[in-house]
Amino acid sequence: MSIRSFALASLAAASSAFAAEPIHALLITGHNNHNWKYTSRLHADTLEATGLFDVDITDTPESTLANAAGLKKYRVFVLDYNDSQAAKRWGDVAEKNFEAAVKEGTGVVSIHAADNAFNGWAEYEKMLGLMWREGTGHGKFHSFDVKWLDTEHPITKGLAPFTNHPDELYHKLVNSQNVTPHMLATAKSETSTGGTGNDEPMAFTLTYGKGRIFATPLGHVWENDDATKVSVIDPNFKILICRGTEWAATGAVTLPAEWKDTREHNTLTAAEKADGWQLLFDGKAPVGLRGFKAKAMPEKGWTAKDGTLYHGKDAGGGDLATKEEFGDFEFSCEWKVAKGGNSGVMYRCTEDHNFPWETGPEMQILDDANHADGKKPKTRAGTLYDVIACSADVSRPAGEWNQSRIVAKGTHIAHYLNGFKVVDIDCASDAYKAAHKASKWPGMPDYNTKPRGHICLQDHGDEVAFRAVKVRALQ
Repeated sequence: MSIRSFALASLAAASSAFAAEPIHALLITGHNNHNWKYTSRLHADTLEATGLFDVDITDTPESTLANAAGLKKYRVFVLDYNDSQAAKRWGDVAEKNFEAAVKEGTGVVSIHAADNAFNGWAEYEKMLGLMWREGTGHGKFHSFDVKWLDTEHPITKGLAPFTNHPDELYHKLVNSQNVTPHMLATAKSETSTGGTGNDEPMAFTLTYGKGRIFATPLGHVWENDDATKVSVIDPNFKILICRGTEWAATGAVTLPAEWKDTREHNTLTAAEKADGWQLLFDGKAPVGLRGFKAKAMPEKGWTAKDGTLYHGKDAGGGDLATKEEFGDFEFSCEWKVAKGGNSGVMYRCTEDHNFPWETGPEMQILDDANHADGKKPKTRAGTLYDVIACSADVSRPAGEWNQSRIVAKGTHIAHYLNGFKVVDIDCASDAYKAAHKASKWPGMPDYNTKPRGHICLQDHGDEVAFRAVKVRALQ
């Protein structure tokens, strides 16, 4: 091989390796007057689903950003942070490190309410350009069209029309540092919805030193307001965020014009296998499940569909149970329900009763926004059903995948939903005993009394799908 050929081959190999390397992103959150616990984990999932990004999340940016060396791995910062309620600044060291990293080329993505933050931090205001400051406002949450202004920019080129987007529409953003943003999109702020009657900025870019900035005021979600959760699951919003993040990180966009989850969900990593995890569904068949009080899977109701374990509405079949019994265990799955849907995961269920729920406590699965149980704190998605409410409002709407985990050790039970521990209770405690007494379960004397049993997926008669269903016994 000639020296030139060797050099070209080496360059090609290096380019290929670089292309295969994910874009490392740091999602900065942990404080907001909006529902950051819901939005931050959903944004991270949206980015990672493309297969292009590896996202770390910090809920404590004041400490994470204080480590200058640790920031060097990141090519982009994604901001889902707002200090407006408590003037919660990051501290001088963290803020200087943040400024320095962006000046040297780390990109920045600002999503709804990050433009509210840090009134008076001039360098931050120069980065984001258009800020929520005195005089800024919005009308009611409603659906509106977003109009592309620059259809040749790498972020927006080839994107479909952005129509009927449900969100807050900010108006009168303030250019406090007299910077020059490049406008990508606007939306008409109609007076009929409390707006200005003008076209208002919805997406734009800036530069700060060598750093590229992509900013949007879209993506509003109030805490304890299920109706507003749809703003960040709109596929048009998702692909805008993903393409904006890639551009901020690299200056180019390779992602397609439609958002798609490219991941394989029904597998185990080498580390999971070493830790004792076992798949209960491999994407084609339920390898570790059968019908409750049966020797095989039901002949109707449950099917493998598009890589999911799917149950159709009123399809029958009954509840499923693990072939094995578990005492102390960790269980994990992803699930989604149709509008108004209800299901659940029950555990330590014994088959000496007619139904799993007569012995097994339940992690609720629910469309909180459209089912009556979503109006009651102790029966929402993620709860220890009718006993313990969730500590965070992080359930995702109908049709969206939720990530759940259950950890049971002795009398201690923990439920996790979309990245947060939402139930943490010792069933031998006075707090649990009081909650149990106030629930529907005192009339069932064997409820939550068994030290081991089957883990069951509920047929509640509604449309539900599961994937990434796995379990491991704990020592």
